[in-house]
Amino acid sequence: MEKNFKRTLVTCALPYANGPVHIGHLAGVYVPADIYVRYLRMKGNDVLFICGSDEHGVPITIKARANGVTPQDIVDKYHGIIKDSFLRLGINFDIYSRTTSEVHHKNASGFFRELYDKGEFITKESEQYYDPEAKTFLADRYIVGTCPKCGNPNAYGDQCEKCGSTLSPEELIDPKSKLSGAQPVKKKTSHWYLPLDRFEPWLREWILENHKEWRTNVYGQCKSWLDGGLQPRAVSRDLDWGVPVPVEGAEGKVLYVWFDAPIGYISNTQELLPESWEKWWKDEDTRLIHFIGKDNIVFHCIVFPSMLKARGGYILPDNVPSNEFLNLESDKISTSRNWAVWLNEYVDEFPGQEDTLRYVLCANAPETKDNDFTWKDFQQRNNSELVAILGNFVNRAVVLTQKYFGGKVPANLKPEAIDAEALGQIPELRRSLEANLEGFHFREALKDAMNIARIGNKYISDTEPWKVAKTDMDRTASILYTSLQICASLSIAFEPFTPFSAEKLRGILNVGLEAGHDHRAGEGEPTVNFFKPGESRALHTIPSGQSSGPGRVHSRFAAAEYGLSPEAVPEAPVFSWDDLGKSDLLPVGHQLGEAVLLFSKIEDNVIEAQIEKLNATKAANEAAAKAAEAEEAAHKVEPQKPEVTFEDFGAMDIRVAEVLAAERVPKTDKLLKLTIDTGIDKRTIVSGIAEFYSPEDMLGKKICVLANLKPRMIRGIESKGMILMAKQGDGTMRLVTPSEAVANGAVIG
Repeated sequence: MEKNFKRTLVTCALPYANGPVHIGHLAGVYVPADIYVRYLRMKGNDVLFICGSDEHGVPITIKARANGVTPQDIVDKYHGIIKDSFLRLGINFDIYSRTTSEVHHKNASGFFRELYDKGEFITKESEQYYDPEAKTFLADRYIVGTCPKCGNPNAYGDQCEKCGSTLSPEELIDPKSKLSGAQPVKKKTSHWYLPLDRFEPWLREWILENHKEWRTNVYGQCKSWLDGGLQPRAVSRDLDWGVPVPVEGAEGKVLYVWFDAPIGYISNTQELLPESWEKWWKDEDTRLIHFIGKDNIVFHCIVFPSMLKARGGYILPDNVPSNEFLNLESDKISTSRNWAVWLNEYVDEFPGQEDTLRYVLCANAPETKDNDFTWKDFQQRNNSELVAILGNFVNRAVVLTQKYFGGKVPANLKPEAIDAEALGQIPELRRSLEANLEGFHFREALKDAMNIARIGNKYISDTEPWKVAKTDMDRTASILYTSLQICASLSIAFEPFTPFSAEKLRGILNVGLEAGHDHRAGEGEPTVNFFKPGESRALHTIPSGQSSGPGRVHSRFAAAEYGLSPEAVPEAPVFSWDDLGKSDLLPVGHQLGEAVLLFSKIEDNVIEAQIEKLNATKAANEAAAKAAEAEEAAHKVEPQKPEVTFEDFGAMDIRVAEVLAAERVPKTDKLLKLTIDTGIDKRTIVSGIAEFYSPEDMLGKKICVLANLKPRMIRGIESKGMILMAKQGDGTMRLVTPSEAVANGAVIG
C-alpha cells in the first residue's frame, strides 16, 4: 500500500564545478527534476528542492594546475557560471550551495567522525603510486603513459580516452607523473574503507524486494552490482584539496569525493533551514527523491544509502529517477572535445527562448534509452509546435476577444455541443498528465499538455469565430468564452514545463497562480503571484492565507507600491493545479491583458550559425586527432632485426662527413645529389631525402655515412656510400648527426 507523505525532499546530482553545465546534464537530471518540483508545488505539496556544486576531487586540481591557479579559483568561477545559468533557465532550487562551504566541511567531517567512532570503517594498507620528485601520492588521473591496447601515448591511469578502455596505472607502458614527469614508484599508504559487503544482504532486500517499481535501468544496474558482490570502498584519499580527514595520523588525507559529495545534500538543507533540517532528513513522513544521471546510480542507490544506514536515523530514497544519455547531432557529448551545447552560452545566444530548450529537452528526454539532440529538431519543435500550435491558439483567442469584446471575457450566450466536447476532453488529459508526472514519465506528460493546446487549436479552427462574427455575435461570444477557458487551463498545464511562457500567458489572461511553499526565506508558506495586465512579471507575491476566498484574492493593498490606484488592481482569478480542466476559470467580464506573442519563430540562419559552430568544433577535433595520430605513429618502433655478430658490425665503416654541395637530381622528386668530404676523400652520394630536406638545408651539415658501401649507379650518377637516417613510425626521416663538433672522417663504432 502506497504511503501518503507530508512532504517531499527532491535532490539533484551535484554538478561538478570544473566546467559549465551542458544539455546532457539538463536532459538527464535538472529539467525533469524542476518539472516534478513545479508540479508538486502547484498541487500544494510541501516540497524542498536541493542542489549545489560538487567542488572537490582530482579533476579540479588538474584543471587548476593546467591554468596556473588554485582549485578555489576554479570552483569559484564555475560555481558562479552554473548557478547563474540554472537560474536563467528557470531551474528553481530552494538553495544552490557548494561543498566548499563552511557548513558542508563541518557536516561532512562530523559524518565521517561519527561513523569512525562507531567502528563502521575498516583500514587497509596498500601500495599506491608516488611521485618522488613532487613528493606526493598520485591519483590515477595524475599518471599518464602509453595505452597497452591501442598505443595511445597519452592514456590516463584510469582510462584511455582514445579507445575508451578502462585501465589501471599498472597497465600503462612507460608511466609518468603529470606533475613532474618523473617515473612514479610504489609506496605504502593507509586508508579508511566503508565495507559495502556488510550491507549487501540489507541492500538486496531494500532494493530488489522493496523497490521493484524503480526504473529498469536503475533496478538492473543495482542488481548487477549486488550479484557481482560488493567490495569495501575507500572513503579517503592522499590529496591536498578536499575535506580533511578528522582523525589523528591523517595528515595529507581528505575525504574521497564520492563520500563527501552526497553529504552535500544534507549540508545544503542545514544551510537553508538550520532549525528544522532534521524533519527533511529524519522524519519518516518525508519522501526523498534523487534525480541523477545513470553514471551516478551506484552512488545514490548503493553507496549513499549504506552511509545513511551506517549512520542511523536518516530516511532513505523512495525513488531514484535516472535517465540515459543524450547525444548531440548523433555523436556522444564530450566535455574534453567541447562537443556540447553549454547552458551558459545558450541563455546568452537565445534570450527569451529559455522555454524552447526546456520543451525540446523534455520532448526528447532519454528516459528509457539514449536519445539525440539536433538543432534542426530544436527549430522544428519550436516553430511547428510551440509557435504554430500553442502560441497560435492563444494569440487567436485573445486577439479576437480584444477585437470583438474589448478584451473582456464574453458571456457564454449561445453554447453548442462542440464547446462541451472540447472542454470535456481536458479532465481526461489532466488525469493522464498527473499519472505521467507522478510516474516520472515526463515525455508523455508533455504530450498530454500539448494535446490540450491541440484541442484548442482544432476547436477554434473548426468553429471559425472570425467568420461567425459577421452574422452571429452571440455564438462568437460562446466560441471565445470556450477558447479562453482552454487558454486558462493551458496556463496551468504548461507551468511545470515552460514556466516563462506560462507566466507570460497568465499575464495575458491577467490571472495569478498558487506558487506553493517558499522555503528560501525560512520555513515559508503557500504564496500567490499576481500580474499587472499587459506585463509578464509578477506584480506582487503574498501568503495565500491573505486571499479573499477560494481562487480569488485582493491585491489592492500592493497597488501603492507600483504607483497604481486601488481600482487599477481589481480582484483577479488565482489558479492552482486543481483548477486544471475546469470550464469556468475566467469569469464573464474579466479584463484580459495585452495580446503578446508567447513564442517567436526561429529562423534558418540562427540554426545554421549553431551548426557552423559545431562544425568548427568538429574540424578542430579532427585536426587534433590527426595530430595525435601522427604523434602516436612517430612514436611507434619497428621490431628489432635479427642478431648480428661484432665482426658483422665491425665490417661497416661509418664516418662523419660534411656536405660541401647539394642539388636536386633532375626529373626526380625525392633525390638529392650531395658532394661530401669524408676526411679521406671527396665523393658523391645520391640520397632519397628531398621530401624531407632541401639542398639549402643540407649545405654545411655534418652527417654520418656508411663509407664502404659498394658504389651503385642512380640516374646516371655514381653514388659512393649511404647517409644514416632515422626512420620514424609515421614514415618521416631525420638525419643522424653528431651533437658535438667532430672532425670529418671520424670513425663511428
